[in-house]
Amino acid sequence: MAYSFEGFNEGVLTFLCDDNIPSGAPVKMSGSETVEACGSGDCFCGVALTCRNGSAGVAVLGAVTLPYSGTAPSAGYVKLAADGEGGVTASDSGREYLALAVDTAAGAVTIIL
Repeated sequence: MAYSFEGFNEGVLTFLCDDNIPSGAPVKMSGSETVEACGSGDCFCGVALTCRNGSAGVAVLGAVTLPYSGTAPSAGYVKLAADGEGGVTASDSGREYLALAVDTAAGAVTIIL
């Protein structure tokens, strides 16, 4: 049986940004109406879907799949923070997210924002 988490409660907001945020990277607030790419250990508010011409479309709700570094997070509620390389890592100081799927072969975790 196939499964899909796409389309669940999707919420995308447009923020100001510089144009060096890669698509799929976790982002944090850097000022009023503005986001930037996360550094290592940062808590993230969403995931950049697009970034161009000074604007970023950021998923702030819904299911997203992100690469992880370090130890594989477990399915269920897990604390995550940005790893500074465009992905996430398990972190006691991170925010708690519901991890729906962990793909250890691909090094990816699907979470609910």
